[in-house]
Amino acid sequence: MRSGELARLTGISTDTLRHYERLQLLSKPPRTSGSYRDYPPHSLDRVRLIRRALSIGFSLPELRALLTLRDAGRFPCHDAQKMAKSKLQEVKRQIKDLIAMRKQLEQVLKNWDLRLSRSGKGKPARLLESLPDGLTPVEPKSRFKQELRRRKS
Repeated sequence: MRSGELARLTGISTDTLRHYERLQLLSKPPRTSGSYRDYPPHSLDRVRLIRRALSIGFSLPELRALLTLRDAGRFPCHDAQKMAKSKLQEVKRQIKDLIAMRKQLEQVLKNWDLRLSRSGKGKPARLLESLPDGLTPVEPKSRFKQELRRRKS
């Protein structure tokens, strides 16, 4: 099947297919006489596997490592499970951080409601200046930020 059809069936762009080829997640397909990529039928399953793994937090480099082992006839099942467990721990940490952030914001807003009720109409309440020292900085790491950091190191 040609790039456009594979892209359409998997909901990704042809550029993404070429990116997967460059990362060796997807084998380079043979070319037609017109020089079009001609993906074998199993490519559809492979791209769908990649997309599902990405959706639960696997990175492209992680998938490359796992799929390279698999393509070599090895069984990286325990590695995949270990990675997924690590991702679950990270999600739990992010949830904990978000709960802490929510509590801080609730307290700040409660204080701001009081300040606004006491300030006169048209007078500054200096809300940002009233933020207390010692707030816990909470910045849940996005998968995108983590991926950028990995690429830089």
